[in-house]
Amino acid sequence: QVQLVESGGGLVQAGGSLRLSCAASGRTFSIYTMGWFRQAPGKEREFVAAINWSGETKYYADSVKGRFTISRDNTKNTLYLQMNSLKPEDTAVYYCNSVGRYGSSWSSTNAFGSWGQGTQVTVSS
Repeated sequence: QVQLVESGGGLVQAGGSLRLSCAASGRTFSIYTMGWFRQAPGKEREFVAAINWSGETKYYADSVKGRFTISRDNTKNTLYLQMNSLKPEDTAVYYCNSVGRYGSSWSSTNAFGSWGQGTQVTVSS
C-alpha cells in the first residue's frame, strides 16, 4: 500500500521539543527527496524542511532554521523532524511528502499518493 503516516505530534509548552516521524510505504523511499510541510488554521500549507535521498543535503524555511533538524533513515523508510525551541507560531498540522524544488520554492510531488493525515503540533505560550 502506497502511503505516508505521520506521528509524534502533541501539546508542548513554548521552548519545548518534539520529534515527528513519517513512515513511508509502497515506493522506494530511498530514492526520493523528502520534506515536511505544515498548515496552521486559516493559512495555506507551507514548506518547512527538505532532505535529499542520501541525507547529505538539507534545506530549511527561514522560520525554523537553527531550531528544527530534518533527518531520514532509509533502512526504516522513515523521515524525521526534530523540533527544538518551539514557539506558539509553530502550531500547525505537520505533513510529510516527497518534494521537488522549482526555482526558489518547494512543492510536493506526491510519489506516495496523496497527503497523509498529518500530525497536530500545538505549542502553548
